[in-house]
Amino acid sequence: MMRSLFSGVAGLKVHQTRMDVIGNNIANVNTTSYKSQSMVFSDLLYQTTQAASGANAETGRGGINARQIGLGAKGGAISTAITQQGSAQSTNNPWDVMITGESFFVVSNGSQNFFTRDGSFKVDGAGNLVMASTGYTVMGWPVDEETGECLPDTVAALRIMSEENMTYPPESTTKAHMSGIVDKFDTATKSPGGRVITLSFFDNLGYSYTAKFSIHSLDDPGQYYVQLDDILNEAGDSLVKDFNISSISEVATFGQQNTIDTEAMYQLLDTATYTVDANGNQIYSMKYFPSNMLNGYSTNQIISASGSSKNPPKIDLANGAAVKKGDLVKVTGSVDLSKSELTAPDFNLIYEDGKYYARVMKDDGNGNMIPDPDNKKGEELPTTGSNADGSFTDAELKKWSDALASFGKNSKITGIKVDPSTAAVSMEYELEFEALQDATYDADGKYFVGDQIDDPLAAYGLANTENTTYTIDFVSPSGQAQIKKSFTYTGNLLVYDTEKGTFSYIGSPDTDEATLTFNASATSRNGTNIPLTHFSNIDIDFSGSSNVNNGGSSTAALLKGEKENPALGTGRKVGEMSGVEIAQDGKIRAYYDNNQSRLLGQIAVANFANASGLAKQGDNLYSATANSGEFNGIGDDITANGGYMTSGVLEMSNVDLSQEFTEMITTQRGFQANSRIITVSDTMLEELVNLKR
Repeated sequence: MMRSLFSGVAGLKVHQTRMDVIGNNIANVNTTSYKSQSMVFSDLLYQTTQAASGANAETGRGGINARQIGLGAKGGAISTAITQQGSAQSTNNPWDVMITGESFFVVSNGSQNFFTRDGSFKVDGAGNLVMASTGYTVMGWPVDEETGECLPDTVAALRIMSEENMTYPPESTTKAHMSGIVDKFDTATKSPGGRVITLSFFDNLGYSYTAKFSIHSLDDPGQYYVQLDDILNEAGDSLVKDFNISSISEVATFGQQNTIDTEAMYQLLDTATYTVDANGNQIYSMKYFPSNMLNGYSTNQIISASGSSKNPPKIDLANGAAVKKGDLVKVTGSVDLSKSELTAPDFNLIYEDGKYYARVMKDDGNGNMIPDPDNKKGEELPTTGSNADGSFTDAELKKWSDALASFGKNSKITGIKVDPSTAAVSMEYELEFEALQDATYDADGKYFVGDQIDDPLAAYGLANTENTTYTIDFVSPSGQAQIKKSFTYTGNLLVYDTEKGTFSYIGSPDTDEATLTFNASATSRNGTNIPLTHFSNIDIDFSGSSNVNNGGSSTAALLKGEKENPALGTGRKVGEMSGVEIAQDGKIRAYYDNNQSRLLGQIAVANFANASGLAKQGDNLYSATANSGEFNGIGDDITANGGYMTSGVLEMSNVDLSQEFTEMITTQRGFQANSRIITVSDTMLEELVNLKR
């Protein structure tokens, strides 16, 4: 009788404990990553009233079981459904992470590591990744500064939002390439400004610049030259303002200065004639073009047969002044004569030992006076004027004028200055020419015919551009004149295969180069000589361009980056962090507004031989026990065990309410039944006591 009471009490106690477990499960039905528990009963101590016996062959009796009376129930174990995955709930918070499999996040309170399935993380004020509920730091593998990869060595707190991680450093542009078509019929390549192409690039401070190049066609098919015209900052201001790019050395910016002389002469349609005066001096009648004295033209015959004018004369007319056909046009100018020019046969000069002499003239037998073939010296010419101010007297000027008698008809030398130390002769003169046609002139010396601007050499298919010089030579006794074209550019020769239209080389045919270097750091800001050291050299690859017919429209463009790998060498500005992503392997990567990304760290996980052996510590935390196995201190890559992480999702509890309510009912019935046992046992005891009365 008493044993039933004990059993009933034991049953009440164990069912009460089970109700406690069920109640805790239901209370945590919405707890993030909570793992439900269940209780296992076991029976309690037994009292044996009769031992078991076996069969006896001698007596013929069979065996009997033992007689045992139990003394109630007890809690056998409380198990945790730790491997059972909870439901997933989307939060759209990039810091919320759900983990699959039997792995656990590793968190630390600064002195001890704990383990959790709760992936509701946040970033604290120091930039650390922490649990939102406890503030414990999330442990993982930091990034090695040298390799940029995570080191799976020892877990450490992930400080992902450090000051240095909030921005991405700038990088200067080092690679570029040209793509597209340089159309062989593109009229822009024949214009003075050429076909303009631009290259956007960065310096090592992250500032953006635009280099303006131009492509110009040459006379030979498939040949062009590429030159740098300007470099602009983001505000559109020129870095080479008031700076003569053509004076930059070969390594300074882009290319070197090159001069091209046309092999074929341009034959003048009109002819100039000359006569020989009584002294044998050639007198020229420059009737073919009085306008050949305009700025930008060099006229040999004004000075000598082979020399050239270093300071082209200007027509001495006011703006808008009209000239009628047959009018005499006065031209004034000056020229510096070098020693080499003084050797020209048309000058009756000899320079020797720092002195000048008039050459002796003689009859050639045909009535023409020519310089003595023996190069005999005549009268010494003065190198210093006798006037008080050092200028030459009229008599001294006449001596020089006679020595330079071939200078031209109706010409007058107005001044001579000789520097004995350099042997340089500076001469000022006046010329008169007869106009061929009615015209007007402006203050800049431009030649107008009617209402239209007329290039004096346009009739011969010649263009007067900034870098072009036309030299007029008399090449025959008849006085017929020819024009030699000299073109100077600062840049690089760009050549295409005219048969295939493909790229041949840039720069020099001897090297077959496809890539040239644009050295922006050697340019000068606003005309000063201060180098721009924050630029890097940019290697420009031209091999991706072609020279084919595209309807007269060129599509050539300069692009940052290597031709085969456009992402290489592009450069970049300073990047501000624009987003963060946690990958399935736990790697945390930041993205920046300069199209760059950076690895910030990797969340490590812990795995145990017996995860169910972990001890709950509250706050969704577990600690290792002897039954679970120890944490190795390094952690694991979750993908190594087939698991993964999902960002923006949280794992909810795995509590099954229907099961919990079912167990609650059965527990309640068991509790009621045990209560009734106690009640019945008490009644029976009471009746037993009453029998004694």
